[in-house]
Amino acid sequence: MDAEAPVRVIPVCCARKKAPCPFCGKMGRRKRTLCRDVRTIAYKEIVSLRITYGEYESRCQCCKSFRTHPEDVLPKAKYDNKVRAAVLEGILDDQLNVEAVRRRLQRDFLLELSTGFVYDCLHDAARQLNMAEHRQQVLERFSGVLCVDELHLGRFTLLLATDPIGDFPVAFALVSANDKDHMERFLGNLQRSGLKTKVVVTDGSTLYPELLAALWPKAEHQLCVFHVMQDLNKLILDAVRRLRTKLGRQGRKGRRRQRGRPAKTAKRRRAKQGRSLKEKSKFVFKHRHLLVKRRANMSAQEQKHLQTMLEYLPGLRSLRLFTDKLHRLFEVDQSEHQAWCRWRGLRQSPEFLAIPELNQALVVNLEEVKFAKMIAFLRGPVRRRRLVRTNNHVERCNRKLRYWEKVRYKWRRRRTLVRFIVLALDRWWKEAFSQIE
Repeated sequence: MDAEAPVRVIPVCCARKKAPCPFCGKMGRRKRTLCRDVRTIAYKEIVSLRITYGEYESRCQCCKSFRTHPEDVLPKAKYDNKVRAAVLEGILDDQLNVEAVRRRLQRDFLLELSTGFVYDCLHDAARQLNMAEHRQQVLERFSGVLCVDELHLGRFTLLLATDPIGDFPVAFALVSANDKDHMERFLGNLQRSGLKTKVVVTDGSTLYPELLAALWPKAEHQLCVFHVMQDLNKLILDAVRRLRTKLGRQGRKGRRRQRGRPAKTAKRRRAKQGRSLKEKSKFVFKHRHLLVKRRANMSAQEQKHLQTMLEYLPGLRSLRLFTDKLHRLFEVDQSEHQAWCRWRGLRQSPEFLAIPELNQALVVNLEEVKFAKMIAFLRGPVRRRRLVRTNNHVERCNRKLRYWEKVRYKWRRRRTLVRFIVLALDRWWKEAFSQIE
Protein backbone atom coordinates (compact mmCIF):
# COMPACT_ATOMS: atom_id res chain seq x y z
CA MET A 1 0.00 0.00 0.00
CA ASP A 2 1.31 3.45 -0.94
CA ALA A 3 1.84 5.51 2.24
CA GLU A 4 1.67 8.84 0.34
CA ALA A 5 -1.66 8.05 -1.32
CA PRO A 6 -4.69 9.99 -0.06
CA VAL A 7 -6.96 8.08 2.31
CA ARG A 8 -10.69 8.67 2.39
CA VAL A 9 -13.43 7.11 4.50
CA ILE A 10 -17.07 6.98 3.41
CA PRO A 11 -19.62 6.30 6.19
CA VAL A 12 -22.37 3.76 5.40
CA CYS A 13 -25.14 2.94 7.87
CA CYS A 14 -27.40 -0.12 7.70
CA ALA A 15 -28.35 -0.56 11.37
CA ARG A 16 -32.09 -0.01 11.61
CA LYS A 17 -34.02 -0.83 14.76
CA LYS A 18 -35.74 -3.72 13.00
CA ALA A 19 -34.61 -5.81 10.03
CA PRO A 20 -36.04 -8.82 8.15
CA CYS A 21 -34.61 -12.31 8.55
CA PRO A 22 -32.51 -13.19 5.47
CA PHE A 23 -34.18 -16.64 5.27
CA CYS A 24 -37.90 -16.08 5.93
CA GLY A 25 -38.27 -12.29 6.08
CA LYS A 26 -39.70 -12.11 9.61
CA MET A 27 -38.70 -8.88 11.39
CA GLY A 28 -36.15 -9.06 14.20
CA ARG A 29 -35.20 -6.52 16.87
CA ARG A 30 -31.70 -5.03 17.02
CA LYS A 31 -29.50 -6.22 19.91
CA ARG A 32 -26.35 -4.16 19.29
CA THR A 33 -24.55 -1.99 16.73
CA LEU A 34 -21.16 -2.92 15.20
CA CYS A 35 -18.73 -1.29 12.77
CA ARG A 36 -16.21 -2.51 10.20
CA ASP A 37 -14.17 -1.16 7.24
CA VAL A 38 -14.47 -2.45 3.65
CA ARG A 39 -12.20 -1.39 0.79
CA THR A 40 -13.77 -0.04 -2.39
CA ILE A 41 -12.25 0.95 -5.72
CA ALA A 42 -10.93 4.43 -6.59
CA TYR A 43 -8.17 5.51 -8.98
CA LYS A 44 -4.85 6.23 -7.20
CA GLU A 45 -6.69 6.62 -3.90
CA ILE A 46 -7.34 4.51 -0.81
CA VAL A 47 -11.07 4.58 -0.09
CA SER A 48 -12.76 2.61 2.67
CA LEU A 49 -16.42 2.18 3.52
CA ARG A 50 -17.02 2.62 7.26
CA ILE A 51 -20.04 0.33 7.58
CA THR A 52 -22.24 0.58 10.67
CA TYR A 53 -24.43 -2.52 10.85
CA GLY A 54 -26.64 -4.17 13.40
CA GLU A 55 -26.94 -7.59 15.01
CA TYR A 56 -30.56 -8.70 15.39
CA GLU A 57 -32.34 -11.25 17.51
CA SER A 58 -34.32 -13.64 15.35
CA ARG A 59 -37.98 -14.32 16.14
CA CYS A 60 -38.21 -17.34 13.87
CA GLN A 61 -36.72 -20.83 13.78
CA CYS A 62 -34.33 -20.07 10.94
CA CYS A 63 -31.48 -18.87 13.15
CA LYS A 64 -30.78 -17.37 16.58
CA SER A 65 -29.44 -14.07 15.26
CA PHE A 66 -28.43 -12.37 12.02
CA ARG A 67 -26.60 -9.27 10.84
CA THR A 68 -27.29 -6.74 8.09
CA HIS A 69 -25.01 -5.55 5.29
CA PRO A 70 -25.25 -3.06 2.37
CA GLU A 71 -26.51 -4.28 -1.01
CA ASP A 72 -23.13 -3.92 -2.75
CA VAL A 73 -21.13 -5.64 0.02
CA LEU A 74 -21.24 -9.37 0.74
CA PRO A 75 -21.38 -10.62 4.35
CA LYS A 76 -17.94 -10.71 6.03
CA ALA A 77 -16.32 -9.38 2.83
CA LYS A 78 -13.16 -7.22 2.92
CA TYR A 79 -13.89 -5.71 -0.52
CA ASP A 80 -17.15 -4.46 -2.01
CA ASN A 81 -18.74 -5.67 -5.27
CA LYS A 82 -17.01 -2.95 -7.34
CA VAL A 83 -13.66 -4.63 -6.66
CA ARG A 84 -15.10 -8.02 -7.62
CA ALA A 85 -16.50 -6.55 -10.84
CA ALA A 86 -13.08 -5.09 -11.71
CA VAL A 87 -11.49 -8.53 -11.22
CA LEU A 88 -14.04 -10.21 -13.50
CA GLU A 89 -13.69 -7.46 -16.11
CA GLY A 90 -9.92 -7.91 -16.25
CA ILE A 91 -10.14 -11.70 -16.65
CA LEU A 92 -13.20 -12.09 -18.90
CA ASP A 93 -13.19 -8.88 -20.97
CA ASP A 94 -9.50 -7.96 -21.13
CA GLN A 95 -8.23 -11.58 -21.27
CA LEU A 96 -5.66 -11.11 -18.50
CA ASN A 97 -4.39 -13.86 -16.26
CA VAL A 98 -4.62 -13.81 -12.47
CA GLU A 99 -1.24 -12.22 -11.81
CA ALA A 100 -1.77 -9.52 -14.43
CA VAL A 101 -5.12 -8.60 -12.86
CA ARG A 102 -3.51 -8.33 -9.43
CA ARG A 103 -0.74 -6.09 -10.78
CA ARG A 104 -3.22 -3.84 -12.58
CA LEU A 105 -5.43 -3.32 -9.51
CA GLN A 106 -2.38 -2.67 -7.33
CA ARG A 107 -0.98 -0.13 -9.80
CA ASP A 108 -4.18 1.75 -10.61
CA PHE A 109 -6.29 1.35 -7.46
CA LEU A 110 -3.71 0.55 -4.72
CA LEU A 111 -5.43 -2.76 -3.90
CA GLU A 112 -3.28 -5.60 -2.55
CA LEU A 113 -5.36 -8.59 -3.62
CA SER A 114 -4.43 -12.20 -3.00
CA THR A 115 -4.56 -14.94 -5.62
CA GLY A 116 -7.21 -16.74 -3.57
CA PHE A 117 -9.48 -13.71 -3.64
CA VAL A 118 -9.33 -13.61 -7.47
CA TYR A 119 -10.31 -17.26 -7.66
CA ASP A 120 -13.08 -16.65 -5.12
CA CYS A 121 -14.48 -13.93 -7.38
CA LEU A 122 -14.62 -16.39 -10.27
CA HIS A 123 -16.15 -19.09 -8.10
CA ASP A 124 -18.87 -16.79 -6.73
CA ALA A 125 -19.69 -15.43 -10.19
CA ALA A 126 -20.02 -18.94 -11.63
CA ARG A 127 -22.16 -20.08 -8.70
CA GLN A 128 -24.62 -17.23 -9.27
CA LEU A 129 -25.27 -18.17 -12.90
CA ASN A 130 -28.65 -19.62 -13.79
CA MET A 131 -27.77 -22.29 -16.35
CA ALA A 132 -31.38 -23.50 -16.58
CA GLU A 133 -32.38 -20.06 -17.86
CA HIS A 134 -29.58 -20.17 -20.43
CA ARG A 135 -30.71 -23.59 -21.67
CA GLN A 136 -34.26 -22.34 -22.04
CA GLN A 137 -33.12 -19.30 -24.03
CA VAL A 138 -31.00 -21.52 -26.28
CA LEU A 139 -33.98 -23.78 -27.01
CA GLU A 140 -36.19 -20.80 -27.82
CA ARG A 141 -33.68 -19.08 -30.13
CA PHE A 142 -32.12 -22.14 -31.77
CA SER A 143 -32.25 -21.85 -35.58
CA GLY A 144 -32.06 -25.58 -36.31
CA VAL A 145 -28.42 -25.56 -37.51
CA LEU A 146 -25.84 -27.14 -35.20
CA CYS A 147 -22.05 -26.98 -35.60
CA VAL A 148 -20.08 -29.56 -33.59
CA ASP A 149 -16.33 -29.80 -33.02
CA GLU A 150 -13.71 -30.90 -30.50
CA LEU A 151 -10.90 -28.90 -28.88
CA HIS A 152 -7.95 -30.38 -26.96
CA LEU A 153 -7.07 -28.46 -23.78
CA GLY A 154 -4.10 -30.20 -22.21
CA ARG A 155 -5.25 -33.57 -20.87
CA PHE A 156 -8.92 -32.68 -21.42
CA THR A 157 -11.07 -32.43 -24.54
CA LEU A 158 -13.73 -29.76 -24.96
CA LEU A 159 -16.80 -30.82 -26.96
CA LEU A 160 -18.52 -27.72 -28.25
CA ALA A 161 -21.73 -27.09 -30.20
CA THR A 162 -22.74 -23.70 -31.62
CA ASP A 163 -25.50 -22.12 -33.69
CA PRO A 164 -23.96 -20.31 -36.72
CA ILE A 165 -27.21 -18.59 -37.68
CA GLY A 166 -27.93 -17.17 -34.23
CA ASP A 167 -24.19 -16.70 -33.53
CA PHE A 168 -24.13 -18.15 -30.01
CA PRO A 169 -22.82 -21.32 -28.30
CA VAL A 170 -25.37 -24.04 -27.62
CA ALA A 171 -23.61 -26.36 -25.17
CA PHE A 172 -20.22 -27.71 -24.13
CA ALA A 173 -18.73 -30.64 -22.23
CA LEU A 174 -15.23 -31.07 -20.81
CA VAL A 175 -14.32 -34.76 -21.07
CA SER A 176 -11.25 -36.85 -20.39
CA ALA A 177 -11.02 -38.45 -23.87
CA ASN A 178 -12.18 -37.70 -27.39
CA ASP A 179 -13.97 -40.96 -28.16
CA LYS A 180 -17.34 -42.22 -29.35
CA ASP A 181 -18.79 -42.79 -25.88
CA HIS A 182 -18.24 -39.21 -24.69
CA MET A 183 -19.49 -37.78 -27.98
CA GLU A 184 -22.61 -39.99 -27.81
CA ARG A 185 -23.33 -38.78 -24.27
CA PHE A 186 -22.81 -35.15 -25.27
CA LEU A 187 -25.04 -35.25 -28.35
CA GLY A 188 -27.56 -37.45 -26.55
CA ASN A 189 -27.98 -34.83 -23.83
CA LEU A 190 -28.70 -32.24 -26.51
CA GLN A 191 -31.26 -34.49 -28.15
CA ARG A 192 -33.00 -35.27 -24.85
CA SER A 193 -33.13 -31.59 -23.90
CA GLY A 194 -35.54 -31.01 -26.80
CA LEU A 195 -33.15 -29.42 -29.33
CA LYS A 196 -34.93 -29.54 -32.71
CA THR A 197 -32.04 -30.00 -35.12
CA LYS A 198 -32.49 -29.79 -38.89
CA VAL A 199 -28.83 -29.60 -40.04
CA VAL A 200 -25.66 -30.77 -38.25
CA VAL A 201 -22.34 -29.46 -39.61
CA THR A 202 -19.20 -31.46 -38.77
CA ASP A 203 -15.72 -32.08 -40.11
CA GLY A 204 -14.66 -35.39 -41.64
CA SER A 205 -14.27 -37.20 -38.32
CA THR A 206 -15.60 -40.76 -38.11
CA LEU A 207 -17.23 -40.06 -34.73
CA TYR A 208 -20.33 -38.42 -36.19
CA PRO A 209 -22.10 -40.36 -39.00
CA GLU A 210 -23.52 -43.24 -36.95
CA LEU A 211 -24.37 -41.06 -33.93
CA LEU A 212 -26.19 -38.45 -35.99
CA ALA A 213 -28.14 -41.08 -37.89
CA ALA A 214 -29.29 -42.59 -34.59
CA LEU A 215 -30.06 -39.37 -32.70
CA TRP A 216 -31.48 -37.16 -35.48
CA PRO A 217 -32.44 -39.48 -38.36
CA LYS A 218 -34.33 -36.74 -40.22
CA ALA A 219 -31.60 -34.10 -39.89
CA GLU A 220 -29.21 -33.31 -42.74
CA HIS A 221 -25.54 -34.13 -42.11
CA GLN A 222 -23.40 -31.42 -43.72
CA LEU A 223 -19.68 -32.15 -44.13
CA CYS A 224 -17.60 -29.00 -43.77
CA VAL A 225 -16.65 -27.83 -47.27
CA PHE A 226 -13.54 -26.12 -45.89
CA HIS A 227 -12.16 -29.41 -44.53
CA VAL A 228 -13.11 -31.18 -47.76
CA MET A 229 -11.24 -28.60 -49.85
CA GLN A 230 -8.30 -28.83 -47.47
CA ASP A 231 -7.95 -32.57 -48.14
CA LEU A 232 -8.41 -32.12 -51.89
CA ASN A 233 -5.88 -29.28 -52.05
CA LYS A 234 -3.36 -31.51 -50.28
CA LEU A 235 -3.71 -34.12 -53.02
CA ILE A 236 -3.34 -31.46 -55.73
CA LEU A 237 -0.17 -30.15 -54.09
CA ASP A 238 1.15 -33.71 -53.86
CA ALA A 239 0.79 -33.93 -57.64
CA VAL A 240 2.57 -30.59 -58.01
CA ARG A 241 5.41 -31.87 -55.84
CA ARG A 242 5.79 -34.98 -57.97
CA LEU A 243 5.87 -33.02 -61.25
CA ARG A 244 8.27 -30.31 -60.09
CA THR A 245 10.63 -32.93 -58.60
CA LYS A 246 10.72 -34.65 -61.97
CA LEU A 247 11.45 -31.30 -63.64
CA GLY A 248 14.27 -30.57 -61.18
CA ARG A 249 15.87 -33.95 -61.84
CA GLN A 250 15.82 -33.28 -65.57
CA GLY A 251 17.60 -29.99 -64.92
CA ARG A 252 20.43 -31.74 -63.04
CA LYS A 253 20.74 -34.56 -65.53
CA GLY A 254 24.05 -34.69 -67.45
CA ARG A 255 25.32 -31.36 -66.09
CA ARG A 256 28.76 -31.00 -64.56
CA ARG A 257 29.75 -28.17 -62.32
CA GLN A 258 32.78 -26.43 -63.80
CA ARG A 259 35.62 -25.37 -61.57
CA GLY A 260 36.36 -21.72 -60.85
CA ARG A 261 34.29 -18.66 -61.39
CA PRO A 262 31.97 -18.62 -64.42
CA ALA A 263 33.13 -16.34 -67.21
CA LYS A 264 31.23 -13.16 -68.03
CA THR A 265 30.38 -14.54 -71.43
CA ALA A 266 28.82 -17.61 -69.80
CA LYS A 267 26.65 -15.39 -67.58
CA ARG A 268 25.45 -13.41 -70.59
CA ARG A 269 24.77 -16.60 -72.50
CA ARG A 270 22.72 -18.01 -69.60
CA ALA A 271 20.77 -14.75 -69.32
CA LYS A 272 19.83 -14.98 -73.00
CA GLN A 273 18.82 -18.63 -72.66
CA GLY A 274 16.49 -17.88 -69.73
CA ARG A 275 15.97 -19.92 -66.59
CA SER A 276 17.33 -23.42 -66.38
CA LEU A 277 15.11 -26.41 -65.63
CA LYS A 278 16.32 -26.39 -62.04
CA GLU A 279 15.43 -22.70 -61.65
CA LYS A 280 12.03 -23.34 -63.21
CA SER A 281 11.47 -26.13 -60.69
CA LYS A 282 12.28 -23.75 -57.83
CA PHE A 283 9.91 -21.14 -59.25
CA VAL A 284 7.10 -23.70 -59.41
CA PHE A 285 7.75 -24.80 -55.84
CA LYS A 286 7.81 -21.21 -54.56
CA HIS A 287 4.44 -20.34 -56.13
CA ARG A 288 2.74 -23.74 -55.84
CA HIS A 289 -0.05 -22.24 -53.68
CA LEU A 290 -1.39 -20.46 -56.79
CA LEU A 291 -2.60 -23.79 -58.17
CA VAL A 292 -5.18 -24.12 -55.37
CA LYS A 293 -6.04 -20.45 -54.85
CA ARG A 294 -9.30 -19.03 -56.20
CA ARG A 295 -8.81 -16.95 -59.32
CA ALA A 296 -11.09 -14.22 -57.95
CA ASN A 297 -8.68 -13.72 -55.02
CA MET A 298 -5.52 -13.47 -57.13
CA SER A 299 -3.74 -10.20 -57.77
CA ALA A 300 -2.47 -9.23 -61.20
CA GLN A 301 1.08 -10.27 -60.26
CA GLU A 302 -0.11 -13.66 -59.00
CA GLN A 303 -1.97 -14.27 -62.25
CA LYS A 304 1.27 -13.60 -64.17
CA HIS A 305 3.16 -16.02 -61.92
CA LEU A 306 0.48 -18.67 -62.50
CA GLN A 307 0.73 -18.25 -66.27
CA THR A 308 4.52 -18.56 -66.04
CA MET A 309 4.20 -21.78 -64.03
CA LEU A 310 1.87 -23.29 -66.61
CA GLU A 311 4.37 -22.42 -69.38
CA TYR A 312 7.29 -23.95 -67.47
CA LEU A 313 5.41 -27.14 -66.61
CA PRO A 314 2.43 -27.84 -68.94
CA GLY A 315 1.37 -30.81 -66.79
CA LEU A 316 0.09 -28.32 -64.22
CA ARG A 317 -2.70 -27.20 -66.56
CA SER A 318 -4.78 -30.25 -65.70
CA LEU A 319 -4.32 -29.59 -61.98
CA ARG A 320 -5.36 -25.95 -62.34
CA LEU A 321 -8.39 -26.95 -64.41
CA PHE A 322 -9.37 -29.48 -61.74
CA THR A 323 -9.10 -26.79 -59.05
CA ASP A 324 -11.36 -24.43 -61.02
CA LYS A 325 -13.97 -27.15 -61.42
CA LEU A 326 -13.78 -27.95 -57.69
CA HIS A 327 -14.50 -24.33 -56.79
CA ARG A 328 -17.54 -24.36 -59.08
CA LEU A 329 -18.62 -27.69 -57.58
CA PHE A 330 -19.29 -26.09 -54.17
CA GLU A 331 -20.73 -22.74 -55.28
CA VAL A 332 -23.54 -21.34 -53.15
CA ASP A 333 -25.71 -19.99 -55.98
CA GLN A 334 -26.27 -23.29 -57.78
CA SER A 335 -28.96 -25.96 -57.59
CA GLU A 336 -28.45 -29.45 -56.25
CA HIS A 337 -29.07 -30.93 -59.70
CA GLN A 338 -26.38 -28.70 -61.18
CA ALA A 339 -23.91 -29.81 -58.49
CA TRP A 340 -24.58 -33.48 -59.27
CA CYS A 341 -24.09 -32.84 -63.00
CA ARG A 342 -20.74 -31.17 -62.34
CA TRP A 343 -19.74 -34.04 -60.04
CA ARG A 344 -20.50 -36.63 -62.75
CA GLY A 345 -18.50 -34.60 -65.25
CA LEU A 346 -15.48 -34.71 -62.95
CA ARG A 347 -15.83 -38.43 -62.25
CA GLN A 348 -16.04 -39.30 -65.96
CA SER A 349 -13.12 -37.14 -67.14
CA PRO A 350 -10.26 -39.35 -68.43
CA GLU A 351 -7.87 -36.38 -68.15
CA PHE A 352 -8.27 -36.26 -64.37
CA LEU A 353 -8.52 -40.02 -63.82
CA ALA A 354 -5.11 -40.45 -65.52
CA ILE A 355 -3.38 -38.49 -62.73
CA PRO A 356 -2.91 -40.72 -59.62
CA GLU A 357 -3.57 -37.98 -57.04
CA LEU A 358 -6.70 -36.72 -58.79
CA ASN A 359 -7.89 -40.29 -59.25
CA GLN A 360 -7.70 -40.78 -55.48
CA ALA A 361 -9.53 -37.50 -54.92
CA LEU A 362 -12.39 -38.49 -57.23
CA VAL A 363 -12.72 -42.12 -56.14
CA VAL A 364 -12.15 -41.79 -52.37
CA ASN A 365 -12.64 -38.17 -51.29
CA LEU A 366 -15.53 -37.40 -53.65
CA GLU A 367 -17.38 -40.69 -53.58
CA GLU A 368 -21.17 -40.54 -53.89
CA VAL A 369 -22.22 -40.95 -50.24
CA LYS A 370 -19.73 -38.33 -49.02
CA PHE A 371 -20.61 -35.91 -51.79
CA ALA A 372 -24.29 -36.07 -50.85
CA LYS A 373 -23.28 -34.80 -47.39
CA MET A 374 -20.97 -32.16 -48.85
CA ILE A 375 -23.80 -30.46 -50.76
CA ALA A 376 -26.47 -30.76 -48.06
CA PHE A 377 -26.33 -26.96 -47.75
CA LEU A 378 -27.89 -26.68 -51.24
CA ARG A 379 -31.11 -28.19 -49.89
CA GLY A 380 -31.59 -25.22 -47.54
CA PRO A 381 -32.52 -21.56 -48.06
CA VAL A 382 -30.14 -19.53 -50.23
CA ARG A 383 -29.63 -16.88 -47.55
CA ARG A 384 -28.26 -19.48 -45.12
CA ARG A 385 -26.08 -21.53 -47.45
CA ARG A 386 -22.83 -19.67 -46.87
CA LEU A 387 -23.11 -20.08 -43.08
CA VAL A 388 -24.20 -23.72 -43.22
CA ARG A 389 -21.64 -25.09 -45.71
CA THR A 390 -18.74 -24.98 -43.19
CA ASN A 391 -18.26 -25.34 -39.44
CA ASN A 392 -16.09 -22.21 -39.30
CA HIS A 393 -18.34 -20.75 -36.60
CA VAL A 394 -17.46 -23.40 -34.03
CA GLU A 395 -13.82 -23.36 -35.19
CA ARG A 396 -13.59 -19.63 -34.44
CA CYS A 397 -15.11 -20.22 -31.02
CA ASN A 398 -12.54 -22.96 -30.40
CA ARG A 399 -9.65 -20.70 -31.37
CA LYS A 400 -10.92 -18.01 -29.03
CA LEU A 401 -11.21 -20.43 -26.12
CA ARG A 402 -7.78 -21.89 -26.85
CA TYR A 403 -6.24 -18.42 -26.79
CA TRP A 404 -7.91 -17.58 -23.48
CA GLU A 405 -6.80 -20.89 -22.01
CA LYS A 406 -3.20 -20.38 -23.11
CA VAL A 407 -3.12 -16.94 -21.50
CA ARG A 408 -4.20 -18.56 -18.22
CA TYR A 409 -1.53 -21.23 -18.37
CA LYS A 410 -1.90 -22.06 -14.66
CA TRP A 411 -5.49 -23.25 -15.06
CA ARG A 412 -5.02 -26.96 -15.53
CA ARG A 413 -7.55 -28.39 -13.10
CA ARG A 414 -10.92 -29.44 -14.37
CA ARG A 415 -12.98 -27.19 -12.12
CA THR A 416 -11.00 -24.05 -13.01
CA LEU A 417 -11.36 -24.76 -16.74
CA VAL A 418 -15.11 -25.41 -16.44
CA ARG A 419 -15.57 -22.31 -14.30
CA PHE A 420 -13.84 -20.06 -16.81
CA ILE A 421 -15.60 -21.58 -19.85
CA VAL A 422 -19.00 -21.11 -18.18
CA LEU A 423 -18.27 -17.47 -17.39
CA ALA A 424 -16.87 -16.77 -20.87
CA LEU A 425 -19.85 -18.37 -22.62
CA ASP A 426 -22.22 -16.51 -20.28
CA ARG A 427 -20.82 -13.22 -21.58
CA TRP A 428 -21.26 -14.49 -25.15
CA TRP A 429 -24.85 -15.59 -24.49
CA LYS A 430 -25.80 -12.23 -22.99
CA GLU A 431 -24.31 -10.32 -25.91
CA ALA A 432 -25.95 -12.56 -28.55
CA PHE A 433 -29.38 -12.59 -26.90
CA SER A 434 -29.35 -8.82 -26.35
CA GLN A 435 -28.71 -8.28 -30.07
CA ILE A 436 -31.59 -10.60 -30.98
CA GLU A 437 -33.99 -8.77 -28.69
